[in-house]
Amino acid sequence: MHFNINHILINSGFKLESLNDTIYLNLYEALKNAILSETLDSKIKLPPSRVLAKDLKISRSTVLKAYDLLVLEKYVTSVKGSGYFINSITDKKNHKNLHIPIERAKYPKLSKKGIAFQKNIHLINDTQSNSEIAFKPGLPPLDIFPISQWKNLSNSYWGGIKSSELSYSKSIGLQSLRENIANYLKIYRNITCHASQIIITTGSLHSLYLIGNALINKKDKVLMEHITYPHAYRLFSSLQAKITQVDLNNSETLIGNLKNNLAKLIYTIPSNQNFLGNKLSMSKRVQLLEWASANGALIIEDDYEHEFSNWNKPIDSIYSLDKQDRVIYLGTFNKLLHPSIRLGYMIVPNYFQNTILNIIEQSNRFVSAELQKVMSMFIEKDYLNKHIRNVVAVAQERKELFTENFISNFGDEIVLDSSSTGLNILGKFKDPNINDQMVSDYLRQKGLITNPLSKYYVSTPAENGLVMGYSCVNNKLIKESLSKMKTEFNNFIFNS
Repeated sequence: MHFNINHILINSGFKLESLNDTIYLNLYEALKNAILSETLDSKIKLPPSRVLAKDLKISRSTVLKAYDLLVLEKYVTSVKGSGYFINSITDKKNHKNLHIPIERAKYPKLSKKGIAFQKNIHLINDTQSNSEIAFKPGLPPLDIFPISQWKNLSNSYWGGIKSSELSYSKSIGLQSLRENIANYLKIYRNITCHASQIIITTGSLHSLYLIGNALINKKDKVLMEHITYPHAYRLFSSLQAKITQVDLNNSETLIGNLKNNLAKLIYTIPSNQNFLGNKLSMSKRVQLLEWASANGALIIEDDYEHEFSNWNKPIDSIYSLDKQDRVIYLGTFNKLLHPSIRLGYMIVPNYFQNTILNIIEQSNRFVSAELQKVMSMFIEKDYLNKHIRNVVAVAQERKELFTENFISNFGDEIVLDSSSTGLNILGKFKDPNINDQMVSDYLRQKGLITNPLSKYYVSTPAENGLVMGYSCVNNKLIKESLSKMKTEFNNFIFNS
């Protein structure tokens, strides 16, 4: 790769007005300075001597002299027939030769909100760097995603696109996708809404970020269940909300449990409550709406894993029961298709829809038009319907196999929660003294991904266990990984 480095050399001290017999030394020093300051990174190929000589309007022999000095001092390696490549300076001890003065600079302090975002990153395990998927929670069966269908739809999009469609898209999202989502919600979730109420996002966390910035001031009260979505908890914490925990299942009268909690928002996951398979009952959904009405509050209904948790004997969404425009409904395709797709949506009350759109317009602007169009066609051609049914069937088959093999491996050491629904299953330790965070960390080092149950609690954990995803792992890998998990768990217990 040839590139012009004139500005780099000048910033590193190169001067064309040097005496003729010292130009090569000046060039050598400038290149060395650029390498030591890592302005020129290791493994970069330097411009060919002829090219650099032409760019700097000096002789090629001058450039070669400078290159030879760099080779001699091992800053550069000469590869015959290929050129000159910069070496890594990680282990070099001669940074003292650097002639560029570096002063300790003063920088602005981070905002309190920025510090809060840094502080709260630890609230859930980071799995982004792991290539392993057994038994990573929240993943659908990735191996059955219809890649060829998606590829054909993408090719179709690019085959018929007009140049005018390459411009900026609307922040609210593509009209055809929002119409198809409205139809999808009516069929699969008994939700009636107009396409104009739907805003396209990259997923539930993005939706929550937009809602939080639109509504939450510092120390505003937000209610969350005592076991909840960790990413939502850390987001609201980072936005400096005052989070109060509530137990929506612990009392017969929900209103009595909440009457003293005057909050702006309550965040709930009614279809797969607490990630433990509980569903918020119809009567409590109605009571929650009554509380929101009496207190002038809003309800964020995150319909997490609806298709997996609410497929049989579904309960009406809180949104469908709402008569006062008090519910913000969140949905995502990331759990249905695959997390890398980054596509979600929310139904937003009319009175602050423009605020949400203005925040989008001044931040990420819009979700990829190609992604939206392909998703829209994926729904129109009935591919989504067929894929959902396939995913539900495969997930159920893998859950049964996982359960059978888990019990045969672990017996009553880790007891599976039979009420678990969705894509995750909970295993509770029989021994209450076992630290689930330490077990999870140990298994992660061995290539097995689980989440500690304690991380899902807003306050002090009531019990320890492991949250495991089974549906992303094929049948063969389920058996092999559970056998390995048992061995590593035994090693952990023995060495503890």
